[in-house]
Amino acid sequence: MDFFDITRTTPGALCYYADAFEALPIRMGSFIGAVAEGGPVNHKEVRFSPHGTGTHTECVGHIISDPAATIDVCLTEFQFKSLLITVTPTAQLADAVVTLASVAGQLPPAGSCQALVLRTLPNGPEKESTNYSGTNPPYLEAALAQRLVMLGIDHILVDLPSVDKEVDGGALAFHRQFWQADQAGNERRHATITELIYVPEYVKDGWYTLFIAPARWQLDAAPSRVWLAPILP
Repeated sequence: MDFFDITRTTPGALCYYADAFEALPIRMGSFIGAVAEGGPVNHKEVRFSPHGTGTHTECVGHIISDPAATIDVCLTEFQFKSLLITVTPTAQLADAVVTLASVAGQLPPAGSCQALVLRTLPNGPEKESTNYSGTNPPYLEAALAQRLVMLGIDHILVDLPSVDKEVDGGALAFHRQFWQADQAGNERRHATITELIYVPEYVKDGWYTLFIAPARWQLDAAPSRVWLAPILP
C-alpha cells in the first residue's frame, strides 16, 4: 500500500513571527554534543514553536485554561477514515477565505468519515518554506466549522498557518466553533486541528486512511507526522 507523507519538513514554513527552528550542541564543561567538533556523540538542544514552525496538531487546550487539556490526553486514536478535497479560497475584500459555500459540494455525507483534509490553491512547492508572518494568509469561515461538527468530522487538517484569520482580535471563531469551546465542561476534547500540512499535487482528491502521530507532549499542541494511505476499491 502507498503512503503519502503530508508533513511539512522542519525547518520549513513559519508563521506568527516564530523564530526559525534551531538545534545547537549541548556544551557542558569539556563536553561538546557534536561529533564534528570532537565530541563523542551528537547531543543537541532544540528550540522552536510548535504553533509557528511546521506541521503541528492541536487540541482544545489551545484556547481554554484547563491545564489537563493536552494533546497527549485528548488524542487517544491515531487512524481515521478521511476525505481529501481541494479548494480555491474566495476573495473577500483584503482576505482570502475558504467558505462553506465554496466546499459544500465536496463535503462528505454525515457520519461517513472522521477527518477532512483540506488542500488550498495555489499549491506550489514554495508552501514548504513560506514565512507567512504578517501576510494575512487565507483562513476558514466559522460557518464551515459548524457544518463539520454536524457531519461528525472530528479532525480537520489544513495547509494554512491557521484555520482562523492571522489577526482577528482574539475571536478565533473557527477554533471555538469546531471545539465547541464555549460549552465549558462539554468541549469536543477528542477533536483536533492540524495546521501547516502540505499535500503534493500528485496526491489526488478522494478517500484515504489518515494517520496522525503527534509527539506525546503535555502541551496544547505538538509537532506532528501525518500520512495518507489510499482506500482501495
